[in-house]
Amino acid sequence: METIKEQNVLNISPTISTEEISKLIRSLLNGKAPGLDGILNEVLKVAAPVIVKDLVEVASHCFASGIILESLKEFITVVLCKEGKKDYSLPGSYRLIALKNMLAKVLEKHVVNIISEAAEEYRLLLWN
Repeated sequence: METIKEQNVLNISPTISTEEISKLIRSLLNGKAPGLDGILNEVLKVAAPVIVKDLVEVASHCFASGIILESLKEFITVVLCKEGKKDYSLPGSYRLIALKNMLAKVLEKHVVNIISEAAEEYRLLLWN
């Protein structure tokens, strides 16, 4: 009988550094609509030096506890018509845009970066 080999588990640190949060905030695009919190990316970038330590504390708590605040899960979905479509009765004639809370965007970018790095490290994606 074969024994089951121990699988590698992605080890993700629950802490996030002020440098990482600052970098993620700087990477947010300007000119985007805000979510329910009403905070524009441009405003967050200006306020970041003052609030980054608090953001790190909240983000680290979310990752360590595995609990995401309900307010971070809420978003607004906007339906936009795609230009130049012949038949607007078809669902493909529309595009959905999710307007997310600013902290949710930052946390999501952090998780995406971790997953992307792991995918590259373990060669999980095939590139042509």
